[in-house]
Parts: sequence; structure tokens; C-alpha cells
Amino acid sequence: MRTFIALDLPTEFADDSAALARVLGASVEGRFLPRDTYHLTLAFLGDIDDAEAARAMDAIDEACDKLRESEEPVLLAPDGLGKFGRPHDATLWLGIVKSPSLDALAANLREALRACALPFDDKPFLPHITLARRARLPKGEFPPLAFPLPTKAKTLTLYKSTLDREGATYKPLYQRTLKS
Repeated sequence: MRTFIALDLPTEFADDSAALARVLGASVEGRFLPRDTYHLTLAFLGDIDDAEAARAMDAIDEACDKLRESEEPVLLAPDGLGKFGRPHDATLWLGIVKSPSLDALAANLREALRACALPFDDKPFLPHITLARRARLPKGEFPPLAFPLPTKAKTLTLYKSTLDREGATYKPLYQRTLKS
């Protein structure tokens, strides 16, 4: 099964991100993702079996337990828009500020995954929420945008991802509540 570990977005943050995407949709052509697919990926695991999924759950627990030892909640604060790819075929995303608590959670999780001998995509951590794929970005500036207000992350989830013609659907396999 194809999997990843991500922070779920609090409801208001996800709603505000969806409102931002709707405004962008007026000037950007592309396939905007449904609000219920928004998340912040900490580690993409790819195809794993049930035994590896159990080890991923252990890694989540270990990362969250380590985080509980600190005093800081995991903050989610917008950091502008960004893109992967070329302006005529881009993935458009909302950047998230790399706070000490967010960086610590990502580092703890990746360390725990390595200790469990679970492979994952080890690209440098770039916190973002994907808003659109196959986007054609206009030249010049975007219209005035209202970004979500900063908030605290509450849940870390291991997801199963299923791809089809319509895009991806995500099913939570395991969740862990973060301290707030």
C-alpha cells in the first residue's frame, strides 16, 4: 500500500486555505485539490506492507513522545505561495513557516523511521500544503490574498494513498494527537 505521514490541518486553517485556493482559481488554470485532501507531509513512505505499517505507527508514537518532552506546540503559520515545476505546468502550494517545533517533529519522525529501518523520501523538509497541480501560473502578481491565520497542529496521521483518474484519495490508518 502507498503511504505517507502527515500533519492534519485544523478545520479553520483548512477552510481558510480552501478560500485562498478559490481566489487563486480565478487567475490560475489548473487542477485545484479538494479541501479534504489538504495536509502537510512529513514523510512519504511509498509502498509498504502491513508489518512496515506497524513499524511506521511505532515511529509516529516515538516522534510524538519526544515532542511531548518539549514545551512548544507545533505551529502552522503561512509563509506565502510557492511552486514546483515550470510556470506553465506547476504544483502550486502554500508554504508553512519552519518553526522550531515543526522542524523538531519532522526530524524526530525521520530519525524514528530510520531506526525502524523504514525507507522514505529523504528530500530536505519543505513544509507546504499542495493547492493545485498542473497549474498555469500567470505572469505578474496574484490578486490580493487572505492567508490563513497561524494555528497549532493537533494530529499526526499515517495515510494510505490510492491513486485513480480523479486524483488521490487518502484513508487514515493511524492517528496520534499532539499536545496543544
